[in-house]
Amino acid sequence: MKILVPIDFSDRSKKALQVADKFAQLFDGKITPFYSHLPISELDEPYALGMSSKIYQNFENLEEQLTNRVKEVAENNVDPSRLDKPSVVLGNAAEGIIDASEGYDYIIMSSHGRTGFSRFLLGSVAEKVLRLAHTPVMVVENESEVDDFKKIMVTTDFSDNAAEAYPYAIDIAERSGAKVDLVHVLSFEQFDEEEKDLSLRKIREERLKLLEKEHFGRISNQVNHEVIVSQDSVHEAIFNHVQNNEYNLIIMATVGRTGINYLMMGSTTANVVRHVNTAVLSVNPKKD
Repeated sequence: MKILVPIDFSDRSKKALQVADKFAQLFDGKITPFYSHLPISELDEPYALGMSSKIYQNFENLEEQLTNRVKEVAENNVDPSRLDKPSVVLGNAAEGIIDASEGYDYIIMSSHGRTGFSRFLLGSVAEKVLRLAHTPVMVVENESEVDDFKKIMVTTDFSDNAAEAYPYAIDIAERSGAKVDLVHVLSFEQFDEEEKDLSLRKIREERLKLLEKEHFGRISNQVNHEVIVSQDSVHEAIFNHVQNNEYNLIIMATVGRTGINYLMMGSTTANVVRHVNTAVLSVNPKKD
């Protein structure tokens, strides 16, 4: 298991390292802390690091300073036995993360970084990584209580894309012993008035039960399924459900089946990440 953890020296990115440490412990994995430096002006990282503008112009010298700083931060938040050598690159953060992630099994990162001098705006960076990376991305907040990943929610719209996330949920559940709630949202916001028939709930419940048997049989004793009927949008329904259930992790596909009667997972995942404090693992299915 190889885990890439982008950081920007903020408390939020330190939280990502701490969560990665717990996750790596489950999988006997290794963590690579990653920093992408995008020079904007002289009023940037060198002043925070106590370096001169002359050094700032020489990336090789700056890279050494940044690597040492990244290593120090990582060692303060991760068991050293689970740490690999830090990676420091020059350029756009999102592009750097996406390019580097091809050699990793997971990306774990925070959704919002420090603004100002750091120039690493993780809010926009995280969303670009969620949208474009085909390595699964776990986004965490300062308030995320992952514990030992003992309670997991997995969302589905019954599409093949949504099914891409199931093996990750099963793997985590097997290693952590987690309870898994398999959830489908029946949002009447998606329907015309004449289509709002509650008999649809029974149809979706039967389909969800079959899906559980087909895909989650290995951990059947750990899985419950539920159809949430809501007048709200899908992401609002998920948010409300999460508020009433203390999950350690939400697992979603980022691209789902479209159409008025189905969960459109792309925008839903981004909205869930923006609004919940729970850690979210998003899986972006690879296209042939």
